[in-house]
Amino acid sequence: MTEYPPTVVPSPTPPAVERPSLQGDKRESGWFRWLCGGAAWSSMLMLMLLLASVAYLGLGRLSWDFISNFDSQIDPSKSGVLAGLWGSFWLMALTVLFTVPVGVGAAIYLEEYASDDWFTRMIQVNLSNLAGVPSIVYGILGLTAFVRMFGLFDRGGTIAEMLGGQVQAVRVLGVSIPLPFGSAVLSGALTLSLLVLPVVIVAGQEALRAVPASIRQASLALGATKWQTIRHQILPAALPGILTGVILAVSRAVGETAPLVMVGAAVFFRHSPGGINSPMDAVRDPSSVLQAPFDDYTALPMIIYNWVKFRDYQEAAAAGIIVLLSCLLLMNGAAIIIRNKYQRGTSR
Repeated sequence: MTEYPPTVVPSPTPPAVERPSLQGDKRESGWFRWLCGGAAWSSMLMLMLLLASVAYLGLGRLSWDFISNFDSQIDPSKSGVLAGLWGSFWLMALTVLFTVPVGVGAAIYLEEYASDDWFTRMIQVNLSNLAGVPSIVYGILGLTAFVRMFGLFDRGGTIAEMLGGQVQAVRVLGVSIPLPFGSAVLSGALTLSLLVLPVVIVAGQEALRAVPASIRQASLALGATKWQTIRHQILPAALPGILTGVILAVSRAVGETAPLVMVGAAVFFRHSPGGINSPMDAVRDPSSVLQAPFDDYTALPMIIYNWVKFRDYQEAAAAGIIVLLSCLLLMNGAAIIIRNKYQRGTSR
């Protein structure tokens, strides 16, 4: 029987794909480059115009008296930002005190200890969503939870009934603590902590996730416990990224106005929290440091918000913006120096 070779059917030739010319590719790349450059430089130009207009209005008003005086409703030339400076200082100090331990601890738990189940994934999604919630919503939450404490201490509330009526304040170690907190520094700091906590947690998780797995495996292989590995290996390596998240969070919190309006921060105030007008006041009377978180207050954004509504205070408002930007740059600069120091230490 004669065997015939198999018939080879030639495969159809694919149609030729017309590719754009190299000249067209270069032209599109050039247009895209100029478009991105124009977007970047236009935003920079707008920022420079805003800063120049603020400097033009405010530099002539800026002086030591402006920084060391309280606000004035009578004479704009005698208005100052001392109360706002100290109010913002206490707000930021307490916000960092509340946010950093909770945020870093939550990031460590979610990244190193929590199992990958539906509950953890739900927390992750909620954290991402909370980072984009408008600040006024956090102000409403702070008003309900911290200023009024859900009405538990009002007359007729559950705790108020147990204590025999409306509670005005309690004294602990000589410090008068209002119940509910009302428009105290503590209420504003807790509200701002809720505002920036998702940013710190998400940034902390990303920093921990960026640490190579080989570091964890090497530490565990040498007999270190889980906590020793996290404390001595993972946290030092992730610290620059965590500090970056804290810098971004504090930068957002220091300029917020809407949450402070909701929780009752004053727009006109001639008093510093705890009566501390200089660092020496805190040294002479240490009890004032404990009393400051429970006092009424104002902040730099609140003072500026009040001044911009009046024509006679436009120069003072511009000078207040310069002071606020200077404080923000100093805080960011100090945090960046600390971050770079740790980054150099971990890279050796």
